[in-house]
Amino acid sequence: MPHSFTIGTRFRVLTPEEPPSSDGLIDLVIAKGAFGSGEHETTASCLETMESLPELQGARVLDLGSGTGILAIGALKLGAACAVCLDINPQAVETARRNCDLNHVGDRAEHLTGVLSDLRGSDFDLVLANIYGDLLLDLAADLVARARPGALLLLSGILWEYNFEVRQAFEALACTVVKNCMLAQFSTVLLRKNADRI
Repeated sequence: MPHSFTIGTRFRVLTPEEPPSSDGLIDLVIAKGAFGSGEHETTASCLETMESLPELQGARVLDLGSGTGILAIGALKLGAACAVCLDINPQAVETARRNCDLNHVGDRAEHLTGVLSDLRGSDFDLVLANIYGDLLLDLAADLVARARPGALLLLSGILWEYNFEVRQAFEALACTVVKNCMLAQFSTVLLRKNADRI
C-alpha cells in the first residue's frame, strides 16, 4: 500500500519500496526507525520553511536531534553543500545514515552520536533544531555560537507555551526573528544571527 505524501510545494516523502517521483517533486526516501518521518507538523513546517531559503545554496548545515535525518536530507537536496547530523540516540544516528544513503546524499553528510557540547564544529550557515522548547532554552547560547554571523537558525518542536520564551531567549543573543509560525500544537521559529555578532 503506497504511503507517499507531499509536504509543501516541492517535497514528496516515500518509503524505500515505492517508485521515485516523475512529476518534478523532490523525493525524500525515509525508512522507518526514528522520529521524523515527515508526518509530524514540526517536521513538515521545517521542510516548508526551507523550500524558500535561497541561503541554502552551498550552505553548511547542522541538524541537532536529527532523528531520521529528514531535515538534513531536505536541505542537501535543496542545494546545501554538507550537513552534520547529531543525535543522542545511536539507533537514530544509524537510521539517519541509512536514509542519507537511500537519498544519495551520504557523501555530504556526517553522522555523530552525542550532545551539542560534543560537537567541535561551528560557523554553520543553517542550524536546524527540531527538539523541545525547554531544550532550546537550555542550548540557546551554544546553538547561536555554532552559527556564523548572518546565519539562519530554524527551530521547531516548540509548544505554544514556550514560543515567546524561546524567541525572547534567542533575541537576547542577538538574533532577529524572521518568521514565527504557530501550528496546531507546536510552533516553528526562523531566526537570523546578527551579522556583527561573533
